[in-house]
Amino acid sequence: MRPAGPPLRPSREPVTVQRRASNSGIVMVCGQKVALGRTHAHQTVTIHVAETTLAIELDDETRIVARTTTTAVRNIKVDRPRTVPSVS
Repeated sequence: MRPAGPPLRPSREPVTVQRRASNSGIVMVCGQKVALGRTHAHQTVTIHVAETTLAIELDDETRIVARTTTTAVRNIKVDRPRTVPSVS
């Protein structure tokens, strides 16, 4: 148990997360879908989640997208691609 007092507040600095783009080049962070384009399909991108913006680091540029949700970050790292065992 923690001592009585005001509730703990999350840090103000941006949280850095990784996401893997889908077949169509879409990533989802904090419940918000962001379309990167099909050229970025299956790529792992780094996203800096601030209070009002998402800064997405791509190969040669950084895109700034306005944040439309207030949902907290739940996953930090991207899941590895699932492999299906071969069936004989």
